[in-house]
This record gives sequence, structure tokens and C-alpha cells, in this order.
Amino acid sequence: MGTSPPESIDDTAAMLAACDYVADRSLATTVYLSLKMGRPLFLEGEAGVGKTEVAKVLAEALGRDLIRLQCYEGLDIAHAVYEWNYPRQMVEIRLAEADGSADRRSVADSIYTGDFLIQRPILQALEPHKDGPPVLLIDELDRTDEPFEAFLLEILSDFQVTIPELGVVKAETPPIVVITSNRTREIHGALKRRCLYFWIDYPNAARELEILHRKVPDCDKRLSAEIVAFVQALRDEDLYKHPGVAETIDWASALVQLDALSLEPATINDTLGVLLKYQDDIARVRGSEAAAILDRLRNDTVPAEAVAE
Repeated sequence: MGTSPPESIDDTAAMLAACDYVADRSLATTVYLSLKMGRPLFLEGEAGVGKTEVAKVLAEALGRDLIRLQCYEGLDIAHAVYEWNYPRQMVEIRLAEADGSADRRSVADSIYTGDFLIQRPILQALEPHKDGPPVLLIDELDRTDEPFEAFLLEILSDFQVTIPELGVVKAETPPIVVITSNRTREIHGALKRRCLYFWIDYPNAARELEILHRKVPDCDKRLSAEIVAFVQALRDEDLYKHPGVAETIDWASALVQLDALSLEPATINDTLGVLLKYQDDIARVRGSEAAAILDRLRNDTVPAEAVAE
């Protein structure tokens, strides 16, 4: 069996930290309440701030299976919940016809059983699991359309799915549900009301530095402080897409691979594609702007705590 959920907010924060997820107390509180109350957790925020990672960490920390439903435009029940294995059903029908021993009714009954059912992520999450209820991650819900969003209401209200040929499949124990959204569109209030909501923002410099120390421990502490300061400054720039924490981690890892000990204009220019994902943003920052940001940062005193253990 998996590990029992934490018994307090402090235990929740410690559980997340043990898996190298640096959460502030308000997020730890929301996660704790979600687990305690059995309510889905709805996380919104910019891409790359760690929403998906919450579900992964919960699965790891609690020893549960992680079932991920990656959302996209046009997602339907057949790809999210279940579908019948039509090729196998046709083979079964052909075999029955060739054998001549089964009537039409018995064949119809035999092909609409669990043996011919392909379980997709949502149905998988409702089934019993040996280590306890799994973590169901419904990732980037804002990419789907409103009909699918409406379908989720039954799942989140009663943790059950109705399959016309088989009946109702209901979870013995509800899964731990984490829903994420990058807020490319608004999610309907009826769905949000069934969840506990939390907006994950970009971290402040101290927390981002702690994240970097945990995720890229080989990165020199002085370089880590410069990286965080530079990324924090970029988020004040007028860019199409500001770098998230994921990009900060990737950039630090790339600079470690290049054996960099400090930020230099040439190194920044050569590696901006790791940090920024749109050409217009790269063109805006590359060259004089990157050098100007670096100069401003070096004219400021780096706080002692920025390079502390």
C-alpha cells in the first residue's frame, strides 16, 4: 500500500520538500486541504511554474500510480475515458459466424464485456489500485473545449462513469485529482466549484534560488545567484513569453554542461534558446539588451543569502 496522506500543513510542506518541490505555505495548505477533504486540486498559472510537477510529486511521495490525461483540442470520451476494441470485436464476430454455434444475441452480449473495453486515463483512475487510489493528472484542461469540460462534472461530482453497454463504473475510493490550466481560456465556474483552487505564480528570487540548488546541485552557487537574478529581471521585460522555472532549471543545466562559472554576454547570447522560446523575444534580448541587464545586475550588490548554503 502507498503512504498515508500527511496529517498537517507542516507535514505536507515537508513531504513536498522531500521530493525537491519548494512550495510556499499557502500552496502546502491548499494541497493538504485537497487531500484531507477529498476534493480535486485545480492549479492555474503560467506555463513552467510547476503545476504539473505537483501531481508528479504527490504520486511519488504517497507511493501512488500517476495517471496522466494530456488535454488537447478535440479531446473526446473515446480518448479520455474508454472505447471499445472494434477490431477485436469484429474478429470475435467472424469467428462466431464461422463456427455457427452462437446466435446473434449471444454474440452481441459477449463482445460488450470488459475483455473488449479499452480503458483510457479517467476510467483507469476509477479502478482499484493495489497501492491505493492513484493520482489522476488532467493536464492543461484549458486546451479542451466546453463539452468535454461539462462531461468532467459527473466525474468530479460522483467519481463515476456511465458506460451504456455495461452500466455505471464508480470508484470505490476516489482518486487524487490534480487539474492544471495555463489559462489560455477561462474554465467554467461549475467545474471550479468542485475543486480547491490555487494560482501558482512565478517564485520570488529566494525561492527560485532554492529550487535551483535542489534541481541543479552541480551549479556553482554564485552562478546560480546570477542566473536567478537575470531570469527575474527578464520577467520585468516586455516579452511575449516570460521564462518559467522549468526554463531556469534547463538554462542552469546547460551552463553547467558548458562549464560556465559566471554569466557572460557571449554565453547568454549563445544559450538564449534554452531560456526563451520565441524568436521575437530572443531577438529583443540578444546583444545590447542582455549586456545591459547583466551590467545592471553586477552594479547591484548580490545579497549574501543569495549564495548561502
